[in-house]
Amino acid sequence: MASVELRQVRKSFGNTQVVHGVDVSVSDGEFVVLVGPSGCGKSTLLRMIAGLEEISTGEIRIGDCVVNNIPPKQRDIAMVFQNYALYPHMKVIDNMAFSMKLAGRSQEEIRERVGRAAQILGLTDYLDRYPRQLSGGQRQRVAMGRAIVRDPQVFLFDEPLSNLDAKLRVQMRTEIKELHQRLKTTSIYVTHDQIEAMTMADRIVVMNEGRVEQIGTPLELYDHPANLFVAGFIGSPAMNFLAGKLVTEWGGRGVQIAQGCVLPAPANGEADGRDVVIGVRPEHFTVGEACVKAQVIVVEPTGADTQVYCRVAGQDVTAVSRARHTFRPGDTIDLKPADGKSYLFDPASGARIA
Repeated sequence: MASVELRQVRKSFGNTQVVHGVDVSVSDGEFVVLVGPSGCGKSTLLRMIAGLEEISTGEIRIGDCVVNNIPPKQRDIAMVFQNYALYPHMKVIDNMAFSMKLAGRSQEEIRERVGRAAQILGLTDYLDRYPRQLSGGQRQRVAMGRAIVRDPQVFLFDEPLSNLDAKLRVQMRTEIKELHQRLKTTSIYVTHDQIEAMTMADRIVVMNEGRVEQIGTPLELYDHPANLFVAGFIGSPAMNFLAGKLVTEWGGRGVQIAQGCVLPAPANGEADGRDVVIGVRPEHFTVGEACVKAQVIVVEPTGADTQVYCRVAGQDVTAVSRARHTFRPGDTIDLKPADGKSYLFDPASGARIA
């Protein structure tokens, strides 16, 4: 196992810069998730760590070694790809053992490592099957088994669950997390799914347009987002944002989003009249308590809770309630943010106002 450190890593394709001076440190044995929308540079960053992309400037360290000019096969990493990348003409046992055979390992060591990996992943009964005879989840386990047998310093995962159906994704992310808890191998995982990031990561690196927006534990990012982008990306459904002005009413602070429509705001030293964006998570709206009036647009019952999409003073808002409501489109309902559960952001810079 080893730590991974990226120092001012940049990547350009011709005159187009796609990764802008990224600094990330991954501790030995840590599970770090790179998350962000498509095109944010997370997979490019992972491929640079693997050696599959050259870096333009900066430094990548694996353990104590700078690996900028070291070929992938000498970096002691193992990568699990989105498309599994299994050899269709080889049985599972041969797919898992292939890299060890190339490395000249003994038959005894190959049998021992493949057997141990197959037992960990529940593949013992499938070693004599071909990939075409396996389900999507089983193929992904084979791809992980091929990585495990190498006993690398670092595991790299490039959106490994995106080809699976929703139920299988939930099962597989639990298995990957459990696997990491057993092996304690440093792992870097790329996904665009913030639910995967929240449930699996020790720490999350949120990326946007080739830059790191914030790094922290899942709950740090959820409870203390640094800016509008992080606040809107982490959490499902996404945080509500309403534009308005700071005012003082009834002896307390509020954000006036329309005439006669004021939401309670965190107390701070900002002056009245300042333009702000107030953020409230859907689960922090109480439905039925008077504060602001909202017009119901769509109601989505999910079983455990009800998501109510509505409009407040011309701005779209989502509220989540554990109670089962019989609202209909066009109904007017009362919404109230929970005390101390709202955030203020600067509309120009996007930064959170403390």
